Amino acid sequence: MVCARESQYHSIGIDARHPPSVENKTNLAEKNSKIRILSDNRQAGHDYFLMDRFEAGLVLTGTEVKSARAGKVQLKDSYAEVRKNEAWLVNAHISEYSHGNRENHPPRRERKLLLHRDEIDKLLGKTRERGLALIPTKLYMKAGRVKCELALARGKKLHDKREAERTRSADAEARAAMHRANKGRE
Repeated sequence: MVCARESQYHSIGIDARHPPSVENKTNLAEKNSKIRILSDNRQAGHDYFLMDRFEAGLVLTGTEVKSARAGKVQLKDSYAEVRKNEAWLVNAHISEYSHGNRENHPPRRERKLLLHRDEIDKLLGKTRERGLALIPTKLYMKAGRVKCELALARGKKLHDKREAERTRSADAEARAAMHRANKGRE
């Protein structure tokens, strides 16, 4: 006699004597949560001190999604702002889709960001009171959806940029010296 659990597992191709373990479920979740980066705003790390980060969905048209999947996205000089209790991505460039027709999208337009109400309120308060900016750092695909990573950022002054460059070059020199020292031992 076949019990209900055996028939349930059999219908999806699993042996009932060895039910799926928790390890298999976590691996499956990791497979589904893989992200593919479409665009990265590396200039933001040079121009701003990046603090809190938020993940936001984007309201896009079909040709924008297809163009973004092809990697035709540029986040340089883009920013986000909160207007009338809604978050907007401004000045982001998503090229026109190559196989689009007359219904193709304009490359630079304001795109609505999808955030929870409490996140929008938090961002609104921090950008108004402290003078912080909302900068998109990444645009990526997650589970078939286009997502945008936003960072609360404070602008760097020229001396901050110089100091960051000095520490970066000092670290590079130290790494090179360690590499030479290790190579000499061998």
